[in-house]
Amino acid sequence: MKKQTTKDLHSRPRRLLRECCSTSMASLLFFLSLVFGFQFAKCLFLAVEIAPLPSSPTPSTSSTNAEEFGSSLQWHSMSDEELMRRAAEMPPSDVERRRSGAAAKVAFMFLTRGRIPLRPLWERFFKGHTGLFSIYIHASPEFNVEPPEDSVFFKRRIPSKPVQWGRWSILDAERRLLANALLDPSNQRFVLLSESCIPLFGFPTVYAYLLDSTLSFVSSFDDPRRAGRGRYNRLMHPTVALADWRKGPQWFELHRRLAAAIVADRRYYPLFREHCRSPCYLDEHYVPTLVTKLFPGLNANRSVTWADWSRGGSHPATYNRGDVSVRLLQRMRSGSKCAYSDNATTSTCFLFAR
Repeated sequence: MKKQTTKDLHSRPRRLLRECCSTSMASLLFFLSLVFGFQFAKCLFLAVEIAPLPSSPTPSTSSTNAEEFGSSLQWHSMSDEELMRRAAEMPPSDVERRRSGAAAKVAFMFLTRGRIPLRPLWERFFKGHTGLFSIYIHASPEFNVEPPEDSVFFKRRIPSKPVQWGRWSILDAERRLLANALLDPSNQRFVLLSESCIPLFGFPTVYAYLLDSTLSFVSSFDDPRRAGRGRYNRLMHPTVALADWRKGPQWFELHRRLAAAIVADRRYYPLFREHCRSPCYLDEHYVPTLVTKLFPGLNANRSVTWADWSRGGSHPATYNRGDVSVRLLQRMRSGSKCAYSDNATTSTCFLFAR
């Protein structure tokens, strides 16, 4: 097999972008149809030649998304402690998957309060790619509405607990999602999403982009301001020094090795839970600090989820009907050069947006 060069890695995301351009535009226009109505999208579709989807890797026939852990919401009755222990015992590499001959899968983990309002868009995104993805939903325990049985989201909710924004419970939910996803050895990449996220490209592009990269995508930076270093608690020293302290958005994408390390962590997580209290938010500091401290060479140090923080505040900008346009969505998809894999860079920096 020919060894890939840095030039090859650099050009591959661009080739994928060109190959899936029409499919990606279809997804964007479908989203516009939800916002502006069918007739608006129909007019735009007439101006775009929709090409067939690029061929995807052959999916495994050993299990399907709905069969992995059985039916209904009773995936398992394990406590969080038992779940974390079981997940930590799973192989952190893909040796077992390769031995079984199963295709590598991307785990899409939705951290939601209830329903997923953009489910029709995601249904279209996943259509035709069974066996190459897994879906996990962590929702409020009070929410008990299921989508239709033919939906890829049908009975994909994991055993969940109440979550409060800015509290340690939100990090527990993230770890719960990771642990459940790690129980499937075929899952090799792990994406954390919210109910307000949308895909910016078709599934083949997203799948190849993530599986071809050797890096995880976690935004981690040193913020010297009060909202950064000012949240550091000196009681965390010497296990976590001020020089180790990092900040970043919670919407990460992880390689299996890093996902396993986060679930298996018994040293840093208790420390953060005890000493990272308001105005310190665990979901903004724990993963960025842990990844930077333990695996700096395995992280691209950026997120693949686009968000607009230009307006300031504790939450990114919200886009309403009058804000959404093809131009806006294309701006989300394009960017400057960013780290992709090893020493390679790409101009395709975001795969999702919220």
